[in-house]
Amino acid sequence: MPLAHPEIPARERLIVALDYADAGQARALVERLGDSVHHYKIGLELLTGGEYFRLLAELKAAGKRVFADLKLHDIPATVAAAVAGMRRHAPDLLTLHAYPAAIAAAREVAGDTALLAVTVLTSIGAEELAADGLAGSPADVVLRRAQAAVAAGARGLVCSGLEASLLRRELGTGPLIVCPGIRTTPGGDDQKRTVNVAQALANGADYIVVGRPIRQSENPAASARATQELINQSLEEQSSAID
Repeated sequence: MPLAHPEIPARERLIVALDYADAGQARALVERLGDSVHHYKIGLELLTGGEYFRLLAELKAAGKRVFADLKLHDIPATVAAAVAGMRRHAPDLLTLHAYPAAIAAAREVAGDTALLAVTVLTSIGAEELAADGLAGSPADVVLRRAQAAVAAGARGLVCSGLEASLLRRELGTGPLIVCPGIRTTPGGDDQKRTVNVAQALANGADYIVVGRPIRQSENPAASARATQELINQSLEEQSSAID
């Protein structure tokens, strides 16, 4: 599958999840990773820790890209107000749930921040969706939500790497696709719909989010560099296939 967004630098395609409640731990990991990582995700754990916006500003000042993974979900007016507030802090990417009315309201005030619609969390499987009364497989639900989100103005989508190829096929090269839950080996934690680095990129992902496999590594910088090399190899293979 050809790259949907070849303009994205390879080094920025890896997003490392700073899933800590303590900003000190997050800063320590950023320092250990150094130049091996150029893009970070900061989410709800850090928000409740009290130093979220200070850390965001520090990352931006250091030349890093920031993915604010807050998964905003409320009535449209409230989501739009929250997005307008986040705009002042200039995250590069910001998540909200895939509800069209909220997305339509938020896009008017997002500025340069790319709004990403979360389709179905990677920790959710078919059983949970069925229990919620949602018809179809996870892929069916992801596609329905993705189509509605893009129509409402979402700049991109968050989905499992398992559904990325489906979204590329049905929605084309327009939306950014971000795939969390990347694993080198399946199982072992709460993520259910996972793929590895090469599979995610081959399926059409623009960005991959890696958390525990790097954070919990004995040598996080080495793990990050190895992941960057896998990304480079995958991109080269895709370019060669097109040529």
